[in-house]
Amino acid sequence: MSSKKPGRFRNSLTFRLTLWYAGIFTVSSFVAFFLFYQLILSVVQDKTDQELSNQAGQFSAVLSEHGIEAVEKLALFEAQAAGEKKVFFRLLYLTGQVFSSSNMTYWKDIPIQKEAIRKLLGGTEGIFETVILTTRRDQVRILYAVIGPGVILQVGQSMENSTRILDAFQGVFLVTMALLIGLATGVGWFMARRAVSGVEAITRTAQGISGGTLERRVPLKGRGDEIDLLAMTFNQMLDRIQSLVSEIRQMGDDIAHDLKSPLTRIRGMAEIALTTGKSPSEYEAMAASTIEECDRLLDNINTMLMISKTEAGVEKPSRERIDLALFVRDACELFGTTAEDKGLTLSCDVPEECVIRGDAGMIQRLLSNLLDNAIKYTPAGGTVEVSLSEIKGQGATLTVKDTGIGISKRDLPHIFERFYRGDQSRSESGAGLGLSLAKAIVLAHGGNITVESRPHEGSAFTVTLPHSEKDASV
Repeated sequence: MSSKKPGRFRNSLTFRLTLWYAGIFTVSSFVAFFLFYQLILSVVQDKTDQELSNQAGQFSAVLSEHGIEAVEKLALFEAQAAGEKKVFFRLLYLTGQVFSSSNMTYWKDIPIQKEAIRKLLGGTEGIFETVILTTRRDQVRILYAVIGPGVILQVGQSMENSTRILDAFQGVFLVTMALLIGLATGVGWFMARRAVSGVEAITRTAQGISGGTLERRVPLKGRGDEIDLLAMTFNQMLDRIQSLVSEIRQMGDDIAHDLKSPLTRIRGMAEIALTTGKSPSEYEAMAASTIEECDRLLDNINTMLMISKTEAGVEKPSRERIDLALFVRDACELFGTTAEDKGLTLSCDVPEECVIRGDAGMIQRLLSNLLDNAIKYTPAGGTVEVSLSEIKGQGATLTVKDTGIGISKRDLPHIFERFYRGDQSRSESGAGLGLSLAKAIVLAHGGNITVESRPHEGSAFTVTLPHSEKDASV
């Protein structure tokens, strides 16, 4: 176990965020130091170059006023005043030959650059260069300048003081950087832990759910950031999963309950036929009853499969152009005989045409279920009214209203659930799947279905269907 923890830690998001933060901070700091160091070096070098240029100008003025001897005396005086280890002077002919200089014992390693003299003769006013003395780990800034006719001045100044300042700056920077990197790592760790704390909460919740606890939810921080949005989405997903699991469990219970009765009847008929049957006609009657019960079971199973596929999006409706008004008229004509036989008045109020895009088979199944329910639960002498209207730019509205037994307030929230049957509907045949299928079909078309009902006064089902799939998404 312990051997896996270091690897798991290195692969963690917190470690990688901290590493990235510290790495970016370190690189940025070194870049900033480098630029600052170059700036200081440039300022120091410019200051040294200015001092050398001033000295060359002074030598040029003395040469023009007092001659070469005065220049030689000034060079000796300046070298002694500044220190022979700090500055040196050489006076050269145009050929590069030295004819006068300060004490060069300390500076004997510094050569005369022929290239610099060539550039001076070519018209360049002054040539600067930096010479590094490896034997003494010292840097010298040198200027070549023409100070008079046929006279070249080579003046050099040690950059020891400047180098000492830069070295001190480097030391301070390294110490400061070490402290800042440690601080950046700590701050990065804190920020990374804070950033991923919501993700860790989601992980813990998911681990708890994998153990079978669907009731757990991710706590929200209330900050409204991306982590809170992720937690809200995760909780909504859990709510949906819990709802689906509950529906699956309920459906399993309902299937077991509703299939138990026909299977019991089939078994009972088989036992009776085996124990009391004496003629082929009795066995034939038993076989016919068995086939009838099996057909009823198959119809329920097929309906359940269709509902499940439609709700899951597997059974997607086609988007063909259909005249809903024609479908409603055909359905009313089909169920008109049944309503008349039961002593009901069936009216149909539809426009000449109402075009939508949908699945013809599903729409026909929807109309059949709604009309069959209305006729089934309306006693003799009652009425069933079917109306269809079109709202421009929105869709079509279908209403099936009856004066039947109605639905109680207790049953009303559950009528679209699978296998649910209210107390007043149990006297009629059916499995309680018709309205579930109707709702699944309407939702698959991007529409909506609602119901208003009062016991002993009747019910009114209202279906709204969009003209097209584009209208459904708006």
